[in-house]
Amino acid sequence: MTSRDRLQAALNHKATDRPPVDLGATAVTGIAAAALYRLRAAIGLGDRPVRVHEPFQILGMVEDADRTALGIDVAGIFGPGNFFGYETKGWKPWMAPGPTPVLVGSGFEVTVDEKGDTLIYPKGDRTLPPSGRLPKGGWYFDGIVRQEPVDEDRLDGRADFAEQFKVLEAGDIEHYRVQAERLYRETDCGLILNFGGAGLGDVAFLPGTALARTPGIRSVEDWYMAHVLHPEYIHDVYSMQEAASIQSLALLWEAVGSRAEAVFVSGTDFGTQRSEFMSPDMFREFYRPHFERINRWIHDHTTWKTFYHSCGSIRNLLDDFVGMGVDILNPVQCSATGMEPAALKAKYGDRLVFWGGVADTQKTLPFGTPEEVEAEVRERIRILGAGGGYVANPIHNVQGPTPVENLLAMFRGFGIRVEAG
Repeated sequence: MTSRDRLQAALNHKATDRPPVDLGATAVTGIAAAALYRLRAAIGLGDRPVRVHEPFQILGMVEDADRTALGIDVAGIFGPGNFFGYETKGWKPWMAPGPTPVLVGSGFEVTVDEKGDTLIYPKGDRTLPPSGRLPKGGWYFDGIVRQEPVDEDRLDGRADFAEQFKVLEAGDIEHYRVQAERLYRETDCGLILNFGGAGLGDVAFLPGTALARTPGIRSVEDWYMAHVLHPEYIHDVYSMQEAASIQSLALLWEAVGSRAEAVFVSGTDFGTQRSEFMSPDMFREFYRPHFERINRWIHDHTTWKTFYHSCGSIRNLLDDFVGMGVDILNPVQCSATGMEPAALKAKYGDRLVFWGGVADTQKTLPFGTPEEVEAEVRERIRILGAGGGYVANPIHNVQGPTPVENLLAMFRGFGIRVEAG
């Protein structure tokens, strides 16, 4: 089977010669630049600097040569921008954690404070307050909450988030089109379209790291409390985000079409290690209706499968996920309470495609032995991949300090033998 064949079959719950493998096709299925740099060196791809396509998490850009050498089946169609509001182009050098030599976009502007933390600025504008902080010794940026004073008697969600949740512009759509055409023509990879703009309440979006100003409720704590204290505010923001998402998806379908097999719809996390962030009733009031309408539009007007990311324990929401039209669940955090792979496969395996679930990036992959990594990967594939409906990928992004020996073991578990050289 070609890589494209594998992904198409898996997304339609059909058996494949081996599970399609993803590494780097989205911002939640990627690999830290430091880990990618060492992996490239280990398999003989040289020590050239890694391009950072997602500076928030300092993710490395997995390129055509990487996918060929590693047997990766899925490629991502990305937009031109990123979490800090500049376009990922005009490459320049920077020393990332590791230390790791990388290339970043020309709009990547940072300073180092008296504590040794690295501060990054929205849209590369140092006249603005910084919107992200990379702690000294850390591996990725944290968003800085720049919440302005909030007048709780005069809240206006649509005005506060109008700059953030709007229809994609023509230049963005053209960027997606060019990327999709190139990847479809020059590779045999299956493709996923990275949209993510329908991530309602995504805490990565709330601080507004790409914005010059951040009016309205921006802290995570205040946002969740507003579901009870100011429900109309939340409904207004999500209604606006829903409308803009559908209009943007219509434009993306015209530009990309069926070259993509799936679309990344939402990256909102709804689970902790032990339980959901909210009750099913609250999810059904604030989230399900919007997601259901977005998914219905996608299924009625495109051939795409809908990809939803949510970390943590979300077992009590999965019936709602299925009911609202989610096709693909990621990252399948099997270490969280109630997310045991055999139970998930038995109950939802004919309705949800599982994308992830192997090589626990919290424990086994960074801290286990190569033998433990390979065994875990093979066991998860045996369970989640039975009969199809599965895309092999670590549970969220591969972390920077991960030993390269464990990465090679992960690929052996995938059924791909990558030679060190």
